[in-house]
Amino acid sequence: MKKVTIQGICYDKKSSFQQGPALAPPLIRQALHSGSMNLFAENGIEINESLILDKGDFTAENYFDIEKITAKHLETSDHIFTLGGDHSITFPILKAFRNKYSKIDILHIDAHADLYHEYEGDPYSHACPFARIMEEGIAQRLVQVGIRTLNTHQQEQAIKYGVEVHTMQQLNLTNISAFNNPLYISLDLDGLDPAYAPGVSHHEPGGLSSRQVIDLIQSQQNPIIGADIVEYNPNRDNQQMTAFLAAKLMKELLGKMLEK
Repeated sequence: MKKVTIQGICYDKKSSFQQGPALAPPLIRQALHSGSMNLFAENGIEINESLILDKGDFTAENYFDIEKITAKHLETSDHIFTLGGDHSITFPILKAFRNKYSKIDILHIDAHADLYHEYEGDPYSHACPFARIMEEGIAQRLVQVGIRTLNTHQQEQAIKYGVEVHTMQQLNLTNISAFNNPLYISLDLDGLDPAYAPGVSHHEPGGLSSRQVIDLIQSQQNPIIGADIVEYNPNRDNQQMTAFLAAKLMKELLGKMLEK
């Protein structure tokens, strides 16, 4: 069995409201290995050194270096799990994946659609990654879950790119049909309700519960080739609550990636 490579991308220069996610990767690891929890995912797989290869954290001075870092890791691994970082990192990560996988589906969990054509003059803002991803034809299918901030522009963008948007107002997780291609999961922690994840820059009440997100991850049947957890802002956290949630979700994502 090939190992899943873990990389931390300490980058938040594309954040529009508050910086802080660049501090997140080592703190999520610290929570995971704190002794407060064991390393078994709920599917019974232990996240140990025989199954994972942790490459450590990388501080990208240049935004486009993120693609190079990921491409280098894909030379020796088919599956990469990333700790971010703001959500802008998902676009260069998936650009690297495109060179290895001809077809990719994406499950995107978030309060925000991140489909702006540009935000505050920046087409690579953390509010724009999925516009760039769809614009470049990286994903065959993009399914967004937990959205509760959809404005007119992003509605138009979703229609333009054929994005399947499951808003919180009308959420029924059983309505999400099975994916047909290798799957990438991008998990923005503000997709969860702030009651579960206070340590994010953008508090959007009315979000997903931690159980809903775990169930959604566990329900996936197609091979998961990559995943990221982004937008943890330690400066906003309460007693490391969000760090430990991120560590739990990291375990469940890695456990699912290692299933097949």
